[in-house]
Amino acid sequence: MLKNILKSTILGLAAISLYACGGASDQEEVVNVYTHRHYEADQQLFDQFTEKTGIKVNVVSASADELIQKLELEGANSPADILITVDAGRLHRAVEKDLVQAVESEILNNNIPSKFREPSNKWFGLTFRARILAYSKERVDPSELSTYEALTEENWKGRVLTRSSENIYNQSLLASIIANNGEEAAEEWASKLLANMARTPKGSDRDQVKAVASGEGDVAIVNTYYIGIMLNDANEEERKAAEKIAIFFPNQDDRGTHINVSGAAVTKYAPNKDNAIKLIEFLSEVEAQNFLASINFEYPVNPKAEYSDLLKEWGAFKADEINLSELGKRNKDAVIIFDRVGWK
Repeated sequence: MLKNILKSTILGLAAISLYACGGASDQEEVVNVYTHRHYEADQQLFDQFTEKTGIKVNVVSASADELIQKLELEGANSPADILITVDAGRLHRAVEKDLVQAVESEILNNNIPSKFREPSNKWFGLTFRARILAYSKERVDPSELSTYEALTEENWKGRVLTRSSENIYNQSLLASIIANNGEEAAEEWASKLLANMARTPKGSDRDQVKAVASGEGDVAIVNTYYIGIMLNDANEEERKAAEKIAIFFPNQDDRGTHINVSGAAVTKYAPNKDNAIKLIEFLSEVEAQNFLASINFEYPVNPKAEYSDLLKEWGAFKADEINLSELGKRNKDAVIIFDRVGWK
């Protein structure tokens, strides 16, 4: 009965959003975006797109899981034209559930390298981030650091911090290890890393940074852009915590540092498909990519775009070259391994 109530509630919300997105006159050009991203920079870009094209951007914001479920429930009646979310694993879920469609666009193919695109062009990366090692400047010599795998060694016992296995970022990291090293090696890594943790996995990436700063652990596995956001936060506590750590790009002598994307897909039943493609193309252009990189401290996928000053300060790094669609394909295997080793 609870399940039916939940379904009815979601359907009700879907109907409300359908009314909201369809409230404009029939003559008005629109594009309806379902987004998991919650950054002011995105809205500023949507406003710039409207100013440039005259196409109004209607936005519905929720978690990725909620938006995917919403698309499933709405089916062919969905007002959504674009799904935007973070992590290739989530984008893959939308592909698996047949909620998005392939797009042919010479602009997108030229602006976005193939490793940042789903092989059949069912989603396109907009920005990427690296999952790096944030270490204490006081207690860790960077010469001690090398790879994700090296964190399982005895000298890191009780010193490692990271999020829970329910977090999609960690699932994708493990999926990348499966893709590169095989399931057996990935399970050994997960088991040994768990044994070296300073505490039970919990909290956000920001919480891991704060825990390193307070001395609860010495090194944390986090996404780069969180460091940038914290260093520029209005909250002094956030800034001071981030100032106590430095970042290290692991696996530079072999496969490269694990990266992941924020990406966009045109929904299967997009009522404004042409406008959807125009918006994604706009977000892939150099000007928009530069803006995202400077405001959100994310790496632009367009190779012609500029990195922010902070990203330049961190320096160039070798990234894992696997196509990011592999992260979604191996997500279930990663979840099973986490469960098997007891990583909560």
